[in-house]
Amino acid sequence: MSLVREVSFEIDERIFNEGGKADRFWIIHTGTVALDLHVPGRRAAVVETLGAGELLGWSWLVPPHRWHLGAQASSPVRAYEFDAAAVRELCGKNPELQHELCIYVAGVIAGRLRSARVRLLDLYAPYGAGEVP
Repeated sequence: MSLVREVSFEIDERIFNEGGKADRFWIIHTGTVALDLHVPGRRAAVVETLGAGELLGWSWLVPPHRWHLGAQASSPVRAYEFDAAAVRELCGKNPELQHELCIYVAGVIAGRLRSARVRLLDLYAPYGAGEVP
């Protein structure tokens, strides 16, 4: 916890944009954040909404450290912010921490991928196209 600082975001505040430099991440304490995906020729599609206790941002762990989604506060948000470089450095010194963090983040990535897939099918697939297995 020595690497954390408390931050807040106002409603509708843009936290990061898809493609931007991923140099930090957050654990949401209160409030909600909408994750969105750029869709050419359309508005960004909200693919998931995160709340208290959830990890906001995983792209900081995977080179080239660029955001894969965008994020915007849907309500006032308080969060714990971590400097990604400092956490990666700590992981380099502690293989057990690195392993546990990678397993946790891989689970988050899998969940986000599924949410994005389901949401995009909801928005753009023909009616009655079926369910995601």
